[in-house]
Amino acid sequence: MGLKVLPPTLRKNNRYLTVDIKSVHPMGKDEFVSVVWDACVRFQGEIESSNFNLWVMRFYELEKCDGYYNYKSIVRCQRGYDEEVRSSLALVNRYKNDKISISTIGLSGTINASHRFI
Repeated sequence: MGLKVLPPTLRKNNRYLTVDIKSVHPMGKDEFVSVVWDACVRFQGEIESSNFNLWVMRFYELEKCDGYYNYKSIVRCQRGYDEEVRSSLALVNRYKNDKISISTIGLSGTINASHRFI
């Protein structure tokens, strides 16, 4: 017998943030996951960050222009905590002594709807 899927009424409600990342040095998905968690833990604390249900769903590398690398990503968080995650990511300006800028460009209820911001 296979695993049973939870009905929609018992699932957690998620929101998907589409973020724009500009960095002086190249970065990968693993480094961005570290940036997200570090930002949330530093600004909100460990107990509050554990409620966020954070997960980096997609990470896209775009072209390098004007001396910086441009990336877009989709970050999942639990509904009701999206403002806390947005504020935590907006406060990041350095990672490993390299300049970095993260801005939220969209918020949606599904991954497919968040792709329109990319």
